[in-house]
Amino acid sequence: MKSVGRPARLAAATLLRCLAVVLGLAGSAAAAAQTLEACKAITGDAERLACYDALAGVSAQAAPQPAASPATDSGPAMPGLAGQRESLLGTAWELDAAQRGHILRIRPYKPVYILPYFHATSPNRQPASPSAGHTSPLIDDLGANEAKFQISFKTKLMEDVLGANGDLWFGYTQSSRWQVYTEGLSRPFRETNHEPEIMLVWRTDYRLAGWHGRFVSLGLNHQSNGRSLPLSRSWNRIVLAAAFERDDWTLTLRPWWRLPESAGGDDNPDISSHVGRADLHLVRRWGEHQFSVMLRHSLQSGRNSHGAIRLDYAFPIAGELRGHLQWFSGYGESLIDYNHHSNYLGLGLSLLEWY
Repeated sequence: MKSVGRPARLAAATLLRCLAVVLGLAGSAAAAAQTLEACKAITGDAERLACYDALAGVSAQAAPQPAASPATDSGPAMPGLAGQRESLLGTAWELDAAQRGHILRIRPYKPVYILPYFHATSPNRQPASPSAGHTSPLIDDLGANEAKFQISFKTKLMEDVLGANGDLWFGYTQSSRWQVYTEGLSRPFRETNHEPEIMLVWRTDYRLAGWHGRFVSLGLNHQSNGRSLPLSRSWNRIVLAAAFERDDWTLTLRPWWRLPESAGGDDNPDISSHVGRADLHLVRRWGEHQFSVMLRHSLQSGRNSHGAIRLDYAFPIAGELRGHLQWFSGYGESLIDYNHHSNYLGLGLSLLEWY
């Protein structure tokens, strides 16, 4: 009996343990079923998923993040060209393949701004020109403070007009000086300059002293103030330009040749000796800030060595709105002042800058 009873007791104990396991599993299954029903009843996606994870014994883990694209690591990318820095000139003049194919689309050209404060250290109270009948009466109460604003746009008229290169562009710029603070003169517009131009732009791709040559252009430029004598001023130029870029810098060099006019019809025969025969324009963009320098000279020496410098700084305010600070020194801030030297300081707002 002893030999039979021990195995029986072992078998009974084993059976009881197995029964306990089975009963435990059944209880767990029942509890799990109840928990599943509870999870299903949760309406929030995140909370319901957390319930299922807890039931399965899975801890929440952060989802794997996709690898950063090359463009994210290397700064702004050109459209469709990951990993390459944005081309300022390429975007502005639609030079790259991703920007091609847009005809008669209005594009920004020069900065668009309004300067409610524009101060001249030496106002031109008696504009004059060597041409007969082009000297105005003296205006003693002309104010040194005025407002200045500029609008500018361009559009592409034709694409690849010379084989696979050469885009034809039209541009227009208008700038005005408004004596808004001079009540005694009924707050007139002192000067408005109109500058339409047509340009043939060739795409280029070469390196020069670390700069990337992006295009050269040849254009016909007209500038006038649309006024009658004695204040009429105008001229026409053939302008050659070469544009370069380097990271966030652009550099444009423009020499020009003035189209001759008859002696009797020339409003300003000495304008090239004052406004100049070439200019250089350097623009630096960093973040939402832009800084530009314009240098202009007559390319002559002695008594005809004249020129000008203009500095512009734009800084962010809100959205696309920027503050704009401008300083000019030299000849030709406007056509009526083409042979008048003064310093000007302006402060205001801009909606569009060079880039």
